[in-house]
Amino acid sequence: MVTWIRNILYDLGIKNSKAYDLPIICVGNLSVGGTGKTPMIEYLINLLKKDNKVATLSRGYKRHTKGFIVADESASALSIGDEPFQFYKKFNDIIVSVDADRQRGIDSLLNLESRPDLILLDDAFQHRKVKAGFYVLLTPYSDLYVNDMLLPTGNLREPKNGANRADVIVVTKCPDGIDNNEKQSIIAALKPKAHQKVFFSTIKYSEVLKSATDDKDFNFLKSKSFTLVTGIANPKPLVDFLKAKDLNFEHLNFDDHYEFTESDVKLLREKELIITTEKDFMRLNSHFKKDDNLFYLPIKTDIDNSTLFNKIITDFVK
Repeated sequence: MVTWIRNILYDLGIKNSKAYDLPIICVGNLSVGGTGKTPMIEYLINLLKKDNKVATLSRGYKRHTKGFIVADESASALSIGDEPFQFYKKFNDIIVSVDADRQRGIDSLLNLESRPDLILLDDAFQHRKVKAGFYVLLTPYSDLYVNDMLLPTGNLREPKNGANRADVIVVTKCPDGIDNNEKQSIIAALKPKAHQKVFFSTIKYSEVLKSATDDKDFNFLKSKSFTLVTGIANPKPLVDFLKAKDLNFEHLNFDDHYEFTESDVKLLREKELIITTEKDFMRLNSHFKKDDNLFYLPIKTDIDNSTLFNKIITDFVK
């Protein structure tokens, strides 16, 4: 009831949303848990950074700091959060920033000497104090928001009609080879508004394993026994992917954004070979020597009908 009333007050203009004079794209979801926001932000960075000075603004979940921070050489997963730190390590030609108050964060970015001309808001769909120019709503294939319920019964952060604010809806983590009939069935269930386009995306796993100092071909795992370490909301797609490759591994599963303790690290150091996610690598790497066998498997988002999706995004930015 509280979230419903809050949205009504914003929709009626009784509570004010602040708009800005530069393109702001918000990526978010209606539910808690992993929907693929980080790979979607990375997809948009790669799409837009060539022609724009891009900044990302995240909350910096579970960081040990407060307020507005722009990532620099002193940044770590503890200071800015694991996902923003991942952006910072992968992209040296963008501004990576964090602030739980997105309005203050945007104002701070615009006051920088080298200010951005485009801002990507990470996980800010419910942050109504800011009125973004474009909203990308993500919903996972295996847990569509239309089949869910509000917390605490289900996983929704706000009522389903919050989806009406989206400009595009992306059904994420789809299986390979999803056919057109199933897509049409999902679109019918989502009941998009006339102004909304629906897209479908899949997770693509890299063929290269990466560590702090080395790259190895994925086939390297075929002759190994290893430990899979995950601290993400939904590790099932990764586990299923590795099982489908008929690999020999044990799985140590931790909570999303888990802060590894000294005893955890001691246990993991005893393992012969560890494979983890890129996000978990950002939190684990500082605890391991450079020659330890800690690798991560990169992923990316592959969007069906990406030409149209890219055009919609770039047309908005222009």
